[in-house]
Amino acid sequence: MMTDFTRDKPIYSQLVDRICGDIIKEHLRLGDKLPSVREYAVQSGVNVNTVQRVYKELELMQLTETKRGQGTFITSNEQRLLELRDSMKEQLAESFLASIASFGFSKEEMLQLLQRKG
Repeated sequence: MMTDFTRDKPIYSQLVDRICGDIIKEHLRLGDKLPSVREYAVQSGVNVNTVQRVYKELELMQLTETKRGQGTFITSNEQRLLELRDSMKEQLAESFLASIASFGFSKEEMLQLLQRKG
């Protein structure tokens, strides 16, 4: 699976976002093992060093745990994953609000539109 990347954000950051999205959508679950660095690099079509940075970032975010000789796993801390979900919702809401404000739309008119759309 080769991946398309945008130019406006570092590749490692896009991969971190992608894994976070997979966690939120529960495509990756508590304790799941991530592919090895080399496997993920091949799957994503990026350099091994990029994936090492991705895994390091995820570990710093306390979303993964590396077990020596076994690999990297999604954390077994359910509370941390709930925090991730809340944080991502918050970021998306802030981004949406900034975007509608830049076009001059009010929250109320956008809320009405969203309610009509279901």
